[in-house]
Parts: sequence; C-alpha cells; structure tokens
Amino acid sequence: MEIFISAGEASSDLHGAKLARAILSIAPETGISCLGGAQLRAAGVPVIVDNRNISVVGISEVFAQVRQIYAAWMKIRSYLLANRPSVVVLIDFPDFNLLLARFAKKIGAKVFYYISPQIWAWREYRVKKIRRLVDGMAVILPFEKDFYASHGIEVHYVGHPLADSMKNLPDKARCDALYHPFDGPLVGLLPGSRRKEVERFLGMLMEAARFIRNTLPHAGFLIPVASSIDARELEARAASWSIPVRIVTNDTYNAVRACDLILTKTGTVTLEAAMLETPMVAFYKVSRVTRFIAESLATVNFVALPNLIANREIVPEFARKEPTAELLAESALTLLQNPVLLETQRLELRRVRQKLDSSGISERVAQLVLDTGGGETPIPGGRGGNLPPLF
Repeated sequence: MEIFISAGEASSDLHGAKLARAILSIAPETGISCLGGAQLRAAGVPVIVDNRNISVVGISEVFAQVRQIYAAWMKIRSYLLANRPSVVVLIDFPDFNLLLARFAKKIGAKVFYYISPQIWAWREYRVKKIRRLVDGMAVILPFEKDFYASHGIEVHYVGHPLADSMKNLPDKARCDALYHPFDGPLVGLLPGSRRKEVERFLGMLMEAARFIRNTLPHAGFLIPVASSIDARELEARAASWSIPVRIVTNDTYNAVRACDLILTKTGTVTLEAAMLETPMVAFYKVSRVTRFIAESLATVNFVALPNLIANREIVPEFARKEPTAELLAESALTLLQNPVLLETQRLELRRVRQKLDSSGISERVAQLVLDTGGGETPIPGGRGGNLPPLF
C-alpha cells in the first residue's frame, strides 16, 4: 500500500511522524511519502514538499505567498498523479487539504482526515464538502464526534495525540533547576512555529515583557523555539530589545513546564501548555480583512482550545479581540500577582487534561488508515492516464 501524508504545519508534522511510525510498525511494507517537515523526515518519510513553503494563516496572508503555495500544489499534484497512492491522509490544514482531497478522489485515492478542520468554529458549510470527499475520519476533541454525527458523518473519536506523547509530565523540580533558578516569576513567550508568526508576534511579546518587567523587575523570560524556526535569527532579533531573554531549542516541554505563566499564540500549543498544567494568556492577531471575515463566519464564543473544551473561559484570550502588548501584560500581571488565580487556572487545566487522556492513539489511527485503504480503489485513466482537471 502507498500512503501520502499531508502535514502542512509544525504540529501536523509531529503527529504525522508518529502516525507514520505506527503505520510501519503494523505494516512494514507500506510506502509512505509526504508534504511535511523535520519530524516526518526524521521518521524516514520522503518529503516531497517542505511545509515551511506553504505554512501561512489568514486570507490576506495567503496572497503574499501565492506563488510558493501554487508551486507546492503543482509539485504534489504531479507526484500523486505519477505514484497513485491508495490513501491520502490529511492532517488539519483545511484550506490546502480540502483542495488536495478533491484531487485525490479524482485520481481514485481514498481520503482519510486525521485531526478535523475546525469547521465547528467557523465556515461550517465545509462539512458538506467533507461528507462528499472524505472516506474516513479520526477526531481528537470530545465534542467533535457529536458535531459530525449531527451532520450525518461517521467519525472515530480517538483521543488527543498530545495525551499520548505527554503521558508523563516532566518533573517540575528538574525543569525549575534547568530554567527557573531565581526568585522572580518566569514568563514564557511563544510567538508560534511559523516564520511569519514570529515576524508578526515577536515584537508584541517583547513589548509585553517590557511592561511586565517594569512592574516585576525580577521577572525572567524565555522563548522556546520550534524546529521550523531559525534560533540564531530569533535570538538576534530578541537581543535588540535589551530585555534578558533565554532562547530554548529542542526542549519546549521542559521549558514551558518551568514557567509560572506563558504568553502564547492560540492553537495546539495551548493544549500542550494545558497538558503541562502551565497557566497562560492566549492571543492571535491577523490582518483586519481576515479578522472581519472570520468574525462574520465564526460560530463559537472562544478561540483557545482549553476554553473550547471546558466550554467557558478558563484562559484569558485575545483573538477575537485585538491583542496588544499592553493588554497581554495587564492580563499576565493580574495572574502573576495573584497566586490564587494562578492555582485556579492550573486546576482547570488539569481537568482539561483529564478529558483528553488516552493511550495508543497513533496506533489506533494507523489501523483506521490501513483499513480505509484496504479496499479496491478505481484509478481513473490508470497510471499515466489523462490528467484530471486542476480544481
């Protein structure tokens, strides 16, 4: 069986790598290739297109990289047409992946979606496209199964892969010894795993750090760096702010576990922090055009995943409301100067963690993918046949 995995961003790359290893442990003869990054490459999967070339968020932001995205699309399209995988596995990244799903169906591949697009949050109309194009689906948040069931789609709730990979919390005392050997609070600054996010958010986070340090002069700061980011470049940019900040590479979980609080972009990282029981303030910032369109299509009250799972605001978030350095610092100081509020948030995050706890998630998804590709699939035109339409 030939499988193509489409993992368009850093978190997808991580889950894709674990899935690939699980598939190969069950069926070692399986051929796997991907749109991915460092994690899938380390798992021994050939990377046809590096996801750093297409990883952007926001409608107006896409236009700035339209040539790169189009080139990546054409390369993947040609590769799939030449190699005819049995199954195309899509991991999150819906705008690109739903286009890929349509093409995969045209060449006779089965389509399996792992980690649902957040259509329950906005653009709910896309559920019709998923029902038409997707042969199998595994969802990772408890409420997603009921959402899809209400639209006549059968899905499998498998638990969240973070619960598997973070089954055992890093030892807090060891983490503190590594990163928090001083009396003042330690604040983590997490601008994101995409280069464009770092460019957009780092300045705001460093300015927030300056506000915090004006009130709490003994506060320390660190920035855990994703594998997709050039650590030396980030360190040079952060140094221009004359604020003592430590850049941490390849040790994000231990670093976040040591923090008293983090300022973090929304997304999977907020669940990672929840698993680590580290209090946080969450934010996201897009262009005015993207924000206007998103607000008009949004169907949920929250953006941060811990809040969505808890169905109430346990984490202060600034996403639908425009984030600023002052607002982030003010919210952080409210928590840092009130130990009771910090501990209350930790307890709420622990409850979120308990809702997601599971084991063997990658193995379960791997078996579902193999089962999806187990049947005969038609191949329109055969290998080397007529080229299907572009869209």
